[in-house]
Amino acid sequence: MQTLTEKVFHLAPPGGFFNTTTLAALFPGFSTGARTQLVNRACRAGEILRLRPGAFLLAPPWRKSELHSFVLAGLLHSPSHVSMESALAFHGLIPEAVWQVVSVTPSRSREFSTPAGVFSFRRVPARQPFAGVESLEVAPKNSAFVASPLRALADLLYFRREITWKRDGAGFLTKSLRIEEDDLAGLPFEQLGEIASSLKNRRVCDYLKNLKAHFHHA
Repeated sequence: MQTLTEKVFHLAPPGGFFNTTTLAALFPGFSTGARTQLVNRACRAGEILRLRPGAFLLAPPWRKSELHSFVLAGLLHSPSHVSMESALAFHGLIPEAVWQVVSVTPSRSREFSTPAGVFSFRRVPARQPFAGVESLEVAPKNSAFVASPLRALADLLYFRREITWKRDGAGFLTKSLRIEEDDLAGLPFEQLGEIASSLKNRRVCDYLKNLKAHFHHA
């Protein structure tokens, strides 16, 4: 076992995730270059996985616990919340398995293709980035920020600029995304004001308001 792997293994960070701050604390007398060499040797030995510059994960045999992919997404790029297809699948609204974790961030868009999966972060300007977002237990002892179904749809509609209520109506959701009408009727429309005020996107707000009226005749 490499020196770095042994140190991190005994530290036992949750899910085996650690970063350059952890490295500096574990090896305070080492230069940045020396710590980089430790990382490179452990990666070549297959004991450490490099997720992005400055963020690492112990390889599976050396982890004492596991991190849900949603938690890992939040660690890779913050602030952010899991949204769009990933959140809709988590809430059971769409049947498809999602091959990557899609998150929304108020900062710049990023994508990381890592040994632990693909993590996509898409920028959605928002006055209140966490409007319609909840901290949920996504696995035992694993909590992550996840968009509510309504916020996930709002984020998705923001990027699907060709979708409008006048042209597409609820068919975009029931046919293209295959969301059941009963699930749409049960969306948390009480969050609509907060989400609309935060996103300030006329097309998205118009779509969601018409969606609410379609199912609740309000």
